[in-house]
Amino acid sequence: MHHAINGMAATELHGVVWQKSRHSNSQGSCVEFAKLPGGDVAVRNSRFPDGPALVYTRAEIEAMLLGMKDGEFDHLIGG
Repeated sequence: MHHAINGMAATELHGVVWQKSRHSNSQGSCVEFAKLPGGDVAVRNSRFPDGPALVYTRAEIEAMLLGMKDGEFDHLIGG
């Protein structure tokens, strides 16, 4: 795999294992994550697995996960 960049086709990320939440819906609509060599994390839309992947640093993913655990983004799915 060559250097991963934001917006590259997810299919170009060879040898990675994509993972989605066990809470994803039965239609498969979910965000999937893959750890990249070097520690970055790629994100793709499971409805478009051949589409673009966004690549984040470990620090960016950690900040997002901590914010989610703290409920900072609950308003995005609340009524």
